Amino acid sequence: MAGMKKSLLAFSGLVLCWLPLAVVAETFGERLSAAAIERTSHSVTYDPAYVQLAYPGGDVAADRGVCADVVVRALRALEIDLQKLVHEDMRENFSAYPNHWGLTRPDKNIDHRRVPNLEKFLTREGARLPSSSDPQDYLPGDIVAWNLKGDKGWLPHIGVVTDKLAASGRPMVVHNIGAGPKLEDVLFDWKMTGHYRYSAPDN
Repeated sequence: MAGMKKSLLAFSGLVLCWLPLAVVAETFGERLSAAAIERTSHSVTYDPAYVQLAYPGGDVAADRGVCADVVVRALRALEIDLQKLVHEDMRENFSAYPNHWGLTRPDKNIDHRRVPNLEKFLTREGARLPSSSDPQDYLPGDIVAWNLKGDKGWLPHIGVVTDKLAASGRPMVVHNIGAGPKLEDVLFDWKMTGHYRYSAPDN
């Protein structure tokens, strides 16, 4: 009997040791949120210049970038290469993608750095969710795109929702609107064109 009690106590100890690990295990979205927040520690000059990139895994200079590069680099930290994924999908389904730039074939140097292409790729991956004005509908790691000009023109922008809450109660977003990656309360500042919840391809 005493031996059985000791065994039960030992087993209970194992369960108690294991449970906290299960509770603190990060979701993919939480990991993406953390990777996006880490981007804010980098000094980046906003630079949309066309650059020849290596492939796969190519990137512009570390101190250069645009809004799309925040998403690309955050996902790269999670070993997901949007350059490769977008290029492969565009190569097989080029006509499904926006034709804003008059191109006749995919370009692995720039396609993944264009917001409309990222929106189309995420939609084709089944990641698109309804846009809403309720901040509780946005989870850490969600990707949000906007049209900065609203009904007055077209200027696409993109960022990553984080697990940090602003004083307003809204989740803060990491984005680069010209001054490098910043963590700001801008979720509803512009007309939203897309809300996406992406996960690792093998998930």
